[in-house]
Amino acid sequence: MNILIIGASSYVGARVYFDLNDNYEILGTYVSNKLSSDFVHLDITDQEEIDKVVGDFKPDVIVHVANNASSKWCDENPKKAILLNQTGTQYIVEASDKEGAKLIYISSLAAVNPSNLYGRTKLESEKIAKKTKKGWLILRPSLILGYSPNTTNDRPFNRILRNIDKGIPAVYEDAWNFQPTYLSHISEVISGCIKKDVWNETIPIVVPEVTTRFKIGKEILAPFGIKVEADKTAKKYFKDFEVKLDKLKKYKLPTYTYSEMVKKIIDEIKQRGKFRLT
Repeated sequence: MNILIIGASSYVGARVYFDLNDNYEILGTYVSNKLSSDFVHLDITDQEEIDKVVGDFKPDVIVHVANNASSKWCDENPKKAILLNQTGTQYIVEASDKEGAKLIYISSLAAVNPSNLYGRTKLESEKIAKKTKKGWLILRPSLILGYSPNTTNDRPFNRILRNIDKGIPAVYEDAWNFQPTYLSHISEVISGCIKKDVWNETIPIVVPEVTTRFKIGKEILAPFGIKVEADKTAKKYFKDFEVKLDKLKKYKLPTYTYSEMVKKIIDEIKQRGKFRLT
């Protein structure tokens, strides 16, 4: 089976590429940060370039993880955000239909009752992804944690890594209560859905327990001797809501508890050398 990972140099895409590479014929794309010599360039705002890459590789499945995940960037660059996060998805769906490929769209829980432009682009992209003729799958992670071959993107987990590598104390907000997502869990659900032929579903991927960024930082950084303080002045930008795991259970897909996730992440940090891309 041929799988095209669009956005394989992103924080999430790089880990998905790493996890799936041994079991499938994989092609990854990048736009500015070529993490692997095997990656090909692809700007998803260029429809002709998308058509060429998809047409040349002829994937059975396309994994789309090439959106900009920064709410701040989207608010500051609304036209670019809609072009990249929304119009780019439309181009990918059209290319998928031309080649008869199925589409897996990595969305976000921000698409549930969106309160900002980022969330709205994710919701609109979900609607677009559902038009894929051959079949679609929408995965909704929350705040994502776990080791990725991309350690440079300004993602919450990479900030945790910087605290470790620089040996400096950390300060994390303690206002938002949420169910986090384990990065490798996304890869496992993708693989599980392909094997079980699960399509035309929207599946949240989170752990069942609720936590905060402060608690996460404290538990992950404690084994590395890094002090963590709570920022009690931080504002709460997201509404709390419960995410049910009915779909994961329905299709007998992998699940993780919060403690299992933390243990896995600590082990990944200690064994980070194995996550390199060539």
